Amino acid sequence: MCGRYVIKSPPEVLRALFGYLEQPNFPARYNVAPTQPVPVVRMWEGRRQFALVRWGLIPAWVKDPRTFSLLINARGESAAEKPAFRNAMKRRRCLFPADGFYEWRRDGATKRPHFIHAKDGTPLAFAGLWETWIGPGGEEMETAAIVTTTANTTLAPIHDRMPVVVPPDAFDTWLDPNADATMAAALIAPANDDLLEAYEISSAVNRTANDSPDLIAPVPPGAEPVVAEKPKVSRKKDDRQASLF
Repeated sequence: MCGRYVIKSPPEVLRALFGYLEQPNFPARYNVAPTQPVPVVRMWEGRRQFALVRWGLIPAWVKDPRTFSLLINARGESAAEKPAFRNAMKRRRCLFPADGFYEWRRDGATKRPHFIHAKDGTPLAFAGLWETWIGPGGEEMETAAIVTTTANTTLAPIHDRMPVVVPPDAFDTWLDPNADATMAAALIAPANDDLLEAYEISSAVNRTANDSPDLIAPVPPGAEPVVAEKPKVSRKKDDRQASLF
């Protein structure tokens, strides 16, 4: 799965890569967590659009979001069949701009956090699905989930799942709501083994209140890191979590 990630590229770099017209100005974030507002890129009225949505998808048919499990990830192998993701997979695919993500490797009773990013330092695009939930009073909330797949050889020693990484030349195929969903589904595959690198980091990332470049610093060789159990994802919004903007 993917439960935390990083966005640190300058806004102009992401705008050039993803090709949207909006000019958002936002700070670097080193510990983006579920339920927070996050940026996605989607097709809207025939062009790519930058939008803020809540990380944690709520299907349109849900009556009360407070009683619905938080869906931060969608398993790519079954997204086209699962009721929660089926409609979004057909018509509402998006991209999550990111500069890397965190995963935890189990070591006995503990889990050791790792940072995974592109070897060349360039931003990544995670495949995503988005939905609009409309409440009984007409209130609207846009939400999204990251699509995952089986881990490649880089990630397999750490975790058995990873986000689907969409290459720039396939952005249109994934985003186009009129494209054949079968073609889009063909992009759901592990990233090339030479794309990413992973290394162990401090357990400071376990606290969502921590948000600084220090989180992605490698654990010094030979050091014995302080390890803490990975916290569980709450289904309720944590007001202590920083907003992306």
